[in-house]
Amino acid sequence: MGAGADRALQAAPPARGAARSPADECVHCGFCLPVCPTWQSWQEEMDSPRGRIDLFRGLQEGELAMSDAVAAHFDRCLGCMACLGACPSGVRYDHVIDAARARVEREHRRPALERLHRAFVFSLFPHPGRLRAAALLLWLWRVSGLRWLFRRTGLLRLSRRLEQLEALAPPLALRDVLATIPPATGAHGERRLRVGLVTGCVQKVFFPGVNAATVRVLAAEGVEVVAPPGQGCCGALSVHAGRLDEARRLARALVERFEGLPLDAIVVNAAGCGSHLKDLAHLFEGDPEFAPRAAAFAARVRDASELLAGLPPRAPRAPLAARVAYHSPCHLQHAQGVGGAPRALLATIPGLELVEIADGDQCCGSAGIYNLVQPESASEIGRRKAEAVMATGATVLASANPGCTLHVRRLLEERGAGVEPAHPLELLDRAIQAARRG
Repeated sequence: MGAGADRALQAAPPARGAARSPADECVHCGFCLPVCPTWQSWQEEMDSPRGRIDLFRGLQEGELAMSDAVAAHFDRCLGCMACLGACPSGVRYDHVIDAARARVEREHRRPALERLHRAFVFSLFPHPGRLRAAALLLWLWRVSGLRWLFRRTGLLRLSRRLEQLEALAPPLALRDVLATIPPATGAHGERRLRVGLVTGCVQKVFFPGVNAATVRVLAAEGVEVVAPPGQGCCGALSVHAGRLDEARRLARALVERFEGLPLDAIVVNAAGCGSHLKDLAHLFEGDPEFAPRAAAFAARVRDASELLAGLPPRAPRAPLAARVAYHSPCHLQHAQGVGGAPRALLATIPGLELVEIADGDQCCGSAGIYNLVQPESASEIGRRKAEAVMATGATVLASANPGCTLHVRRLLEERGAGVEPAHPLELLDRAIQAARRG
C-alpha cells in the first residue's frame, strides 16, 4: 500500500488525456514571489515556489537528477503555503512540495550527522509518551541547576543542535508535565453539539493548558467534548518531511480512534495538525480501501476557532485588559483559509485591544521541524516576525499553533521583550472563567 500511494503522489508526467500533475498548472506568473519568505530572504529563483515547481518537473521528466543542490532547495521551503492564496491558477503547491520531499527522502542520502539528527527528531516528537518523558527530564534539568551550570560554563554551546532544542522548550511546571484532560466533558446547559478533540503531541505535552482551555470554552458554549484516550500523532510532521509511510501509519491509527463515535465534528486546536487532517484523503489516494475512510474523517475536521465562531456566544465574558497582537499561523490562514474566526472570537472579549502585526500573514519560521533542521533560515525569518510583534506594543501574542508559539517566544525572549504568548482560546477561557467567578 505505501509504495503504491507513493507512486500516486509522485507519478510520471501524465499520458494524453490523463489527469494533470499539480506542477503542470503553474504558468510562471510570479505572483508567488513576494509572499514567499525564502525568496524574500535570498531573492533566489530556485528558492521560490515556481522555482521549486520547475525543479520538480525536471525530476519527473528525467531532465534533472536528484543532487545535494536540488534536495537543498526543497529542504529550504517552509511549506507555509502563502503561495496558495496568491496563485491565480490555483496550483496545489502543497501537494507538489510534499511529493518532492518524499522523493528526496527516497533518493537522496543525507550526511551522517543530518540523518542522525532527523532520526532523533522523529523518534521523539511524533510520540506523546516519549515526549512526556523528555519533558520530565527537561523539568529535572532545569530545577536541578544543570541548565544554569551548562549555560554558565558554556558547555551547552558545544552542540548547536542541542542548544537550539533546549532554547525552544517552554517553561514547564511538574503539574504541566503530568497534566491530562478527561475523556468526556459535558456541555453546560442545553447541548448544541458533540465533538471529538484531537489532543496532539506537542500541544498535549508542552501546552496542556491549551487543551484544557479548549475543553472548558467548548463546554461553556454548550458543546460536549470527547477526547478519546490513547491518541497518538496525526502524522503532520512526518508528511511534511516526506516520510509518507510513517505519516499514513500514524494518521490511520488516529482515524481509527475516532471512527464509530457519534460526533458532529472533530476539533483541532493546532493549525498544522488541522490542515493535514483536512487534506487526509490526498495522503491515502493510492489506497482504495482506506481512502473513503480518510475522506469521511477529513470532512468532519474543524479548527476550534472555526467551530466556535459559527456559534452565537452563550457564555458571559468578563473584561480582559490586554493589548493583543494576533499572529496568523500559516497552516490556519493559508492552508485552511481560516483567518477571521480567531479574530472574531477575540473581539468578543470586552476590554481586549486586538492589534495586527505588519506582514502578519508572513511565516514566523517555525514550520513544523523547519526551525530544527534549517535553524539559520528559521531565525532570519523569525527575526522579522519578532520585530514586527514588538513594534505593535502588544503585551500578549496570540497564536493558534504550538510550533509558532515556541519559536516566536524564544526570539522575543532573546530581545528582552516582555510579551506573553497565548493561544486565542486561552484568552477566551480567562474571560469566561473570570465572568463565572464574578
